[in-house]
Amino acid sequence: MNMNKVLVSLFIIFAVITTTTAQTDPTTLLKVGDKAPAFSCKTIDGNTIDISKLNGKIVMINFFATWCGPCKMELPLLQKNIWDKYKDNRDFVLIILGREHNESEVRSFVESNKYTMPFAPDPNRLVYKLYATQFIPRNIIIGKDGRIIFQNIGYNKEEFKKLETLLAEKLK
Repeated sequence: MNMNKVLVSLFIIFAVITTTTAQTDPTTLLKVGDKAPAFSCKTIDGNTIDISKLNGKIVMINFFATWCGPCKMELPLLQKNIWDKYKDNRDFVLIILGREHNESEVRSFVESNKYTMPFAPDPNRLVYKLYATQFIPRNIIIGKDGRIIFQNIGYNKEEFKKLETLLAEKLK
C-alpha cells in the first residue's frame, strides 16, 4: 500500500472516530446543554461579534485552519448550504474562527477561496481553548437561550446533514 493510501485511510478513520464521539471526546470541553462561554472577536471585515449579546439568536461557531484538509472540504458547504441560505435571517449568526491564524492569513485564505462568510482570526487559541483542546474542523451551535445544542468534530457528510437539519428546524 502506498503512503497516500495509508494517509487517506488514517484520515477516514480519524474523521469517523472524531465525528461520532464529540460528546465523549476528552478534547471537547463542553457538552450539549452547557452554557456557551462568552467571547468577542473582530472579523476580518472589522465587525465585532460579542457572543454575550446574542441571546435570542442561533449562533454557529466553526473552527478551522487554512492547512486542514477536512476544513477545506467543509467550508464550501458552509458557504453554500448554511451562509447563503441564512445570512439574511436576523435570528442567525455565523462566525468562522481561524485557529492559530492571524488576520492577514485568514484574509488571504478567504479572498483566494471567494468566501463571503464572517471570518475572524484566533491566533493564540483564545476562543478555541474555551471550547476544546484540539481537533478541527469543529462546529458548535448555540441555541437562543445561550446553551450548546449541537457540536461535532471533523467533517463527514452525515454529520453535516444533521447540522443542516437542526438549523433548518431552529430557523423556520
